[in-house]
Amino acid sequence: MEEYLKLKKSNCKNCYKCIRSCSVKSIRFSDNQANIISDDCVLCGHCFTVCPQNAKEIRSDIDQAKTLIENYPVYVSLAPSFVSSFRGMTLEAMDKALRELGFAEAEETATGAERVAREYEKLVAEGRRDIIISTCCQTVNLLVQKYYPELIHCLAPVISPMQAHCRDLKNRNPGAKTVFIGPCISKKQEVEVCSGDVDLVLTFEELSLWLEGEHKMPDPNEGKTKPFKARMFPTSGGILGTMTARDPSYSYIAVDGIESCIEALGDIKSGELHNCFIEMSACRGSCINGPAKIGNKKTPLKDYITVAHFSGEEEFYDSSERPEFGLEKSFCSLSQKKAAYTDSAITEVLRKIGKTKPEHELNCGSCGYNTCREKAAAVLEGKANLTMCLPFLKEKAESFSDTIIGHTPNAILVVNENYEVQMANKSACELLRIKLFDEIKGEQVVRVLDPTPFIDACRDGKNTYGKKVFLAEYRKHVEMTVIYDKKYHIIICLMRDVTEETLQVQSRRELSQKTIEITDKVIEKQMRTVQEIASLLGETTAETKVALTKLKESLRDG
Repeated sequence: MEEYLKLKKSNCKNCYKCIRSCSVKSIRFSDNQANIISDDCVLCGHCFTVCPQNAKEIRSDIDQAKTLIENYPVYVSLAPSFVSSFRGMTLEAMDKALRELGFAEAEETATGAERVAREYEKLVAEGRRDIIISTCCQTVNLLVQKYYPELIHCLAPVISPMQAHCRDLKNRNPGAKTVFIGPCISKKQEVEVCSGDVDLVLTFEELSLWLEGEHKMPDPNEGKTKPFKARMFPTSGGILGTMTARDPSYSYIAVDGIESCIEALGDIKSGELHNCFIEMSACRGSCINGPAKIGNKKTPLKDYITVAHFSGEEEFYDSSERPEFGLEKSFCSLSQKKAAYTDSAITEVLRKIGKTKPEHELNCGSCGYNTCREKAAAVLEGKANLTMCLPFLKEKAESFSDTIIGHTPNAILVVNENYEVQMANKSACELLRIKLFDEIKGEQVVRVLDPTPFIDACRDGKNTYGKKVFLAEYRKHVEMTVIYDKKYHIIICLMRDVTEETLQVQSRRELSQKTIEITDKVIEKQMRTVQEIASLLGETTAETKVALTKLKESLRDG
């Protein structure tokens, strides 16, 4: 499968939100980047809409559309949900703007939807199928083909409204090309299986960018569109609302949202549902909430009301006025064989992230997977890595920091902005003669230390760095650093016990002083002796005095 959704690598911030939103877990996290696995993806576009960093982007086909226009007459099949993206616009306004871009003409896909609705009615009337699932949503089709291949027989063998309308356009305009424009990503993939009916798909976002770039935005005052029933197709229950003939032996159900679709497919697979026609749409609220509508803001109620006002109760055209053509379609399995992993292999992965007991498996979902065991299987499959477990990383970081703080010989004391003790490590407790930290936890720091440097740091911004302080109460000399951390609203005090060093320096000073005193006495005695000898010899004592004085000074300095 081609890459319809791409990743802006520089934007990915390892939040795993796209993995959490992916119902089929078709995202591989490697090299600190989220990467879409095309073969597993059903193109629901949820990862695109939920990404907080706009790291996902839809492939742009604007240049291809321009090339088509240069070489062929190109007709547009415009999804009726355009009114929820281009608010206040009529079909006439959109048609005029599209013609200015070079298209031959624009019609609504809803005309193809009416044909499809009639075909669904025929399938129900035949009564040969227990379960019938609508096939308008390509994401639902891919979901069944890839993950529920045993239910392919439940898919209505009918082409989508997009394909039906584009086939009709080509029948009426020989030699023309067709472009579908809507809010869906998976329609870009559906082109591959449309047998040439559809040549290209653009999203509403692509069209908006194109119109803005050419300064040809539609005029809301242009024309007045006649309302008709099939315009409700892009809303939840819209397909059912367009079907007029109802078989009382069937239940008619509308299911929207991919999670709800998965649950419904699970019920069908288990044999719990019978005699049902099920309208399925992967987007909550159906196509009006498509991932490629303009803007990421979801307003399903407002969009529904907008489409409802744009719709009516009448059919759009008399089918007898247009040529008939086949609407049949077949579906094949696209499932990928998945490797099965033993419990022992999964247990080994869990062991590597410290989950050795069932109670260690928090199943918090922060990694994007529903359970720890699902995540472990994803690791074995190469979709995930060990470091994606946030509780494990948190515990590891805390354990690492606790080990450092707990074993450092320096005393560490942390107080809050109210000068209440929040933390004291083992060295601090020993220095301050505290048996148990709980004795001072939450107490004012004044109980154990002079609060002045803490107040100076917090109130006046005067941090203390390496100041030598004598703690008289504890008979300890320390080098104290007191720092106020504004970000975390705490005051950190670091104290290095320098008592032994200080006492050694004092001892050396005392020894030096005594040595100097003794030297002074020796010098004085020697000077007297020298003077007596010098007076007898008649020689000067100046040189001797200088030498002895230097000796004295060197001893004092030492």
